[in-house]
Amino acid sequence: MKDEEIRSMLGRCKTIAVVGISPKEDRPSYTVASYLKSKGYTIIPVRPDGETILGEKVYHSLQEIPPEVNLDIVDIFRKSEDVPPVVEEAVQPIVDAMQQFDEVSARFAEPDADFDALIEEQGKLQDYLDKHDQPVVRMVIHFPG
Repeated sequence: MKDEEIRSMLGRCKTIAVVGISPKEDRPSYTVASYLKSKGYTIIPVRPDGETILGEKVYHSLQEIPPEVNLDIVDIFRKSEDVPPVVEEAVQPIVDAMQQFDEVSARFAEPDADFDALIEEQGKLQDYLDKHDQPVVRMVIHFPG
């Protein structure tokens, strides 16, 4: 990704989950998160332990972040072998919503289908997908070393 593309992406984004953030001020994850916060971004620290980092509540996994939080970027500070499960966790809610959307769509063919309820349910899922599809393509991965 070119610097220009990164600047453009960051200009549109406001909320960043920092997976693997360290509470130690001398670590790159802390330094990056601190800098981003100083520039006005909302930082969501994600690590297995801790209560707060940089004055923000620590979540122990991406799944713990409330669904109403619209993540724009998932910034990963993990060893390369630990990255795939984090990526899976980041995209799983989108996959689940897409599967639910398909299931709702299939129920329109049922003889006793309640079209009004199905349309409402499908609309809610589509709204969710419209709001939450961006983390799928916006991940920044840092490898230590």
